[in-house]
Amino acid sequence: MWLILAFMSAALLGCYDSLKKQALKGNAVIPVLFLNTLFSSLIFLPFIVLSGTTTVLDGTILYTASGGWEMHKYILLKAFIVLSSWILGYFGMKHLPLTIVGPINATRPVMVLVGALLFFGERLNVWQWIGVLMAVMSFLMLSRSGKKEGIDFKHDHWIYMIVGAALLGAVSGLYDKYLMAPVENGGVGLDRMMVQSWYNIYQCAMMGVMLWLLWWPKHEQTTPYHWSWSILGVSVFLSMADFMYFYSLSLPEAMISIVSMIRRGSVIVSFLFGAWFFHERNLKAKVVDLALVLLGMVFLYIGSS
Repeated sequence: MWLILAFMSAALLGCYDSLKKQALKGNAVIPVLFLNTLFSSLIFLPFIVLSGTTTVLDGTILYTASGGWEMHKYILLKAFIVLSSWILGYFGMKHLPLTIVGPINATRPVMVLVGALLFFGERLNVWQWIGVLMAVMSFLMLSRSGKKEGIDFKHDHWIYMIVGAALLGAVSGLYDKYLMAPVENGGVGLDRMMVQSWYNIYQCAMMGVMLWLLWWPKHEQTTPYHWSWSILGVSVFLSMADFMYFYSLSLPEAMISIVSMIRRGSVIVSFLFGAWFFHERNLKAKVVDLALVLLGMVFLYIGSS
């Protein structure tokens, strides 16, 4: 069940990335991100209210548990990590081709494994090392493909933003499993709907402050904001993708390393969108890079299963 949910999340995540690229086209980043967090919060707010005031959702997968500061402090940190990743990712995606951003994001499972290696003392097996090396090779090959489009991986700050977003995303993935793992297994044991609902609300509050203090005073001198229905689509597809993701992780047999790898399969969907709808260039070389990333994920899967 958790594998099916992970694959469904990956497909929805690919649509989310593609809509995000469309929403950011010629648009101001901060108001778009604020609206994304606002719409996501509005999607989950009814579940919080109904769960706290009625018994309608009791015993359903939409029931949202309540808790005090002891629980919310963990969710607040989750919101800060994710929002930091999103800010970097949104700015980077706006200025880079989707067919470059996708494969970079697909290296996130490698970052999770390396993080486990460095900070948790885990040891990689031969299959996992092969997967890591393939991911590194794909990144180097992708940098060569990027040069043909005038993108220098060593000096392009948008690339650094995407890499930073991927790193923070990997941190968030490890933290998610910790949040929802049972207390007896060393986790916090938080309710998945509580995490998803409230971290969106906390992000919306943070983005509201940024919108008011950073963007609004200078909005007339920066990139103008314009409404696009793809902004609403971003929130809807992300909410569905995250719902499947958190539901998958909440199941006791779920493995974060496998779920993270499957979720990165979303790059196939976003790559196709970049090719067909955004008419991005140099696709033949990027297909080879993408294939190497996906092959590396296969090796990681074999080594982690």
